[in-house]
Amino acid sequence: MQNTFIASQVFTANQKGVNPISTWAGRFLPGKAMVRLLARSTTAGNQLTLNSGTRSIQPKSPVQSGGTAGVTPSELNTTPIEWIGFPGEEIMPLFDEVLGGTPTVDLVIMWTLIR
Repeated sequence: MQNTFIASQVFTANQKGVNPISTWAGRFLPGKAMVRLLARSTTAGNQLTLNSGTRSIQPKSPVQSGGTAGVTPSELNTTPIEWIGFPGEEIMPLFDEVLGGTPTVDLVIMWTLIR
């Protein structure tokens, strides 16, 4: 079983704690899964903190910039963040805008159940 979610999120200046997948039912893993997230921003003003359940997958770090609003990132030009998720964990990507701009973050997150 696998699941994919694609999102495009516009930010206001200095907006903090945005979770673009907060309405996606697939953010709760039904079993052990390989999870992959690709995110790209239109400016250098976004940072990402990534948690899975109670685990920190990535501390607050810059999001790759240079994207075009509305264009889904691919592995050809965006380095994926990958990890093993466990049953019941909630995937929680939290984005902050830190430079006072109005960027767009495009992301794709996908998981595939593993044994």
